[in-house]
Amino acid sequence: MDSVRARPAKAASAPKEISQARRVFDIEIDGLRRVQKKIGRSFPAAVALLASAVENGRKIVVCGVGKSGNIGQKITATLSSTGCPAVMLDLLNAIHGDLGVVSEGDVMIVLSYSGETEELVRVLPIFARMEVHIIAITGRPKSTLARNADVVLDVGVPKEACPLKLAPTTSSTAQLVLGDALAMVLLEKRGFKKEEFARYHPGGSLGKNLLLKVSEVMRPAESLAILPGTALVRDALRQWNVKRTGAAVIVGKKRQVVGIFTHGDFIRRYETDPNIGNARLADVMTANPITVHVGKLAAEVLNVFQKNRIDDLVVVDDTNRPVGLVDAQDVTKHRIV
Repeated sequence: MDSVRARPAKAASAPKEISQARRVFDIEIDGLRRVQKKIGRSFPAAVALLASAVENGRKIVVCGVGKSGNIGQKITATLSSTGCPAVMLDLLNAIHGDLGVVSEGDVMIVLSYSGETEELVRVLPIFARMEVHIIAITGRPKSTLARNADVVLDVGVPKEACPLKLAPTTSSTAQLVLGDALAMVLLEKRGFKKEEFARYHPGGSLGKNLLLKVSEVMRPAESLAILPGTALVRDALRQWNVKRTGAAVIVGKKRQVVGIFTHGDFIRRYETDPNIGNARLADVMTANPITVHVGKLAAEVLNVFQKNRIDDLVVVDDTNRPVGLVDAQDVTKHRIV
């Protein structure tokens, strides 16, 4: 059977389609701004409920139906990925056994723009008997859902972006963004860090990089120029050529790190003292340099480089003895963010 390939739309129709697309953006952005202005005291109350649930070993149950259910799936995923135990409960299945995921003390985020969805109204009395807290995300603050909730977050929007005024568009976007706002404010309130985020994303490139240890990115001790303070600068120069490194780690009698002398230090001093090669390292080194423990996460190295504006970081063990060195280029090579 012959097939007919679809012909591309004529270029003349593009301007109209572009304006229609921009109109959708304008309507949804306006809706979000309206919802943003409604954020008030109920929002921190909702965050407090969620934080309390997590701190007390309870979980967050997100539920909805239809498009609200789809948005709920995304909110659930965002909460889970940021260290908050969260599960999705489909209201269609709630009364057929799935209510077993809900436990006393849990906090429920219930999404329903109308607040009057049949499946929701049927299950609200059951929620009331389960001793759970309910956060309602709805566009109708006086709806049945709102009247049965502990906290109500109003996501009412002026109009949908759908030209037929049928498909949830602006309203579902508002639910999604408010869910993101809850998750992100909760994240900050709990002091959630990048390293914790990495533990929940071990398979992604971001997670892999954030989970890298300093020991995995450093240059090992055998490739370093490690010298006593009594050695001369020219001794360090020879070691740099042999080890192909640009920094000398200065150690004391018990091999603890006492200083560092870099190629940059040499250049700056040579400009004023051509005989710098005969100077003792102890007299020209940077004493008590910034170091990092070998067991730390590599992501911490980036923070040290940025905060202190240095290019070489000595890696030490528990006894402050040098076991490696991280160069700023190593951070770039491993794509540590």
